[in-house]
Amino acid sequence: MRVLITGATGFIGSHLTEQLHQGGHTLRCLIRKNSNLQWIKHLPIEYVEGDYFDPESLRQAVRDVDLIYHSAGVTKAKTKAGYYEGNHLPTRNLLQAVLASNQNLIRFVHISSGAAVGPSANNEAVNESTPFHPITTYGISKKMAEEECLNVMDKIPTTIVRPPAVYGPRDKDVFEFFNTMNKGLQPMIGFKDTYVSLIHIKDLIDGIILAGEHPKAIGQTYFISSERYYKWKELGEITARILNKRVFRLRIPKTMIYTIATVAEFLSSFSPKPALINLEKAKDMVQDAWIFSIEKAKKELGFKESLSIEEGIKETVQWYRKHNWLK
Repeated sequence: MRVLITGATGFIGSHLTEQLHQGGHTLRCLIRKNSNLQWIKHLPIEYVEGDYFDPESLRQAVRDVDLIYHSAGVTKAKTKAGYYEGNHLPTRNLLQAVLASNQNLIRFVHISSGAAVGPSANNEAVNESTPFHPITTYGISKKMAEEECLNVMDKIPTTIVRPPAVYGPRDKDVFEFFNTMNKGLQPMIGFKDTYVSLIHIKDLIDGIILAGEHPKAIGQTYFISSERYYKWKELGEITARILNKRVFRLRIPKTMIYTIATVAEFLSSFSPKPALINLEKAKDMVQDAWIFSIEKAKKELGFKESLSIEEGIKETVQWYRKHNWLK
């Protein structure tokens, strides 16, 4: 089929683009003038240069394609407005372009985030029936993007996919965890066990494509995540073993995370890049659990992970070392 991918130059988008190519699809990618094509330049792709605030370029991008995978978005921004401009408004504008220029679209797959719903309460897994309760501007912006999809589901066959934390080759966010561990330190936030769902990029891409092509998925939302939940302590132990490092575990009070974030956010005001840890990110980091149920995806789509956590971390570490991200 003819497939449009947005965000194809990013971590998730580039892996998705490669997998769709291997599936025999004809690819079109919406890119900006200054997009870095390093991960996808080897693929046969039709590029449409445009902007999410340029209606004509969006209409050109969506015209005559069968499927759209919308993976573009931002996870960090210097201002609150930046999250809406990077997540909510592009989704709205892209859907409006579909309504105007592609009445025959087979599927619009929106890649959202578990942050759109919010963290777990009482260590109970969030599922597709859990009411929205995002705690950050990023989460709110992803929730609003989902709502744009819900508003047009009677006109556009849409599927929403919500990943948890994603790790694997090319990732720069969870990489900071590996990098810190490689230096012999595992920061632990708070003084009790915290839990997380996460998924290797390979399994996420398999789940996204499964959701995008399965007939039952039209009009549905799915968490595509790990089949079990992990303690951060356990993840540290597995990673230290694979890195072959002796790691010192440092407990950091939650209040100190906000102090660190405040300082980092202030310093980032002198830089063109957003802070790695800001007050928004601190809210995420101090939660007791970010865990998501995939029972719906397992039951309706037949989704399951193919990599164990040990296999996934080992492959990721090997890639980081091969590309000199870890010394």
